[in-house]
Amino acid sequence: MTDKITIDVWSDIACPWCYIGKRNLETGLAQTTDDADAPQVEVTFHSFELSPDTPVDFEGDEIDFLAGHKGMPRERVSEMLEQVTGVAAGSGLAYRFDLLQHTNTVKAHELLHFAKGHGRQNEMAERLMSAYFTEGKHVGRVDDLVELASEVGLDADATREALESSRHLADVRADQAQAQAYGIQGVPFFVIDGKYGVSGAQPADAFAQITRQVWAEKQEA
Repeated sequence: MTDKITIDVWSDIACPWCYIGKRNLETGLAQTTDDADAPQVEVTFHSFELSPDTPVDFEGDEIDFLAGHKGMPRERVSEMLEQVTGVAAGSGLAYRFDLLQHTNTVKAHELLHFAKGHGRQNEMAERLMSAYFTEGKHVGRVDDLVELASEVGLDADATREALESSRHLADVRADQAQAQAYGIQGVPFFVIDGKYGVSGAQPADAFAQITRQVWAEKQEA
């Protein structure tokens, strides 16, 4: 039997295009499931911090953060957020920037590595992004992260120990080093079967097409 296609995704919990890209990837893969020879795919998420200097408890809303971080006029930031909210809606996501609590994401990335070790990484990534972008939940503090981890079936005490000990920080840094080695400067970034790089939140059809293409190449090989 042909090995599964690997899709390695570099993303940040706090990146609005990353959640859109995640959903479009899932929709694209779903399009291939009824193929006569449906591609077998394994998706793994990797850490990328867009703003590692962000405090855990940022004072202000998303407009305050982006206006300060990017030096853009507040009116332009508002227009940009409105635009991305519309794109997200097209992918079935209801963004609520008015509720969003901006924070540092390194602990969320550590949690994703912990979840990976327990076979729950995809569920954890979805829970974190949903909590952040659609529910206005805090995803930077250990207590809040433990609660979210429990919701996807991870043990609360084990999760807390992993986060408080920073046991997976080295894994986060390794992902970031790999991104640098690949020359990844923005996310989301998808590496398909270690051969093809796809940048940005591409449409679902594009993900379906490249998955079918790579699967056919594997079959021929």
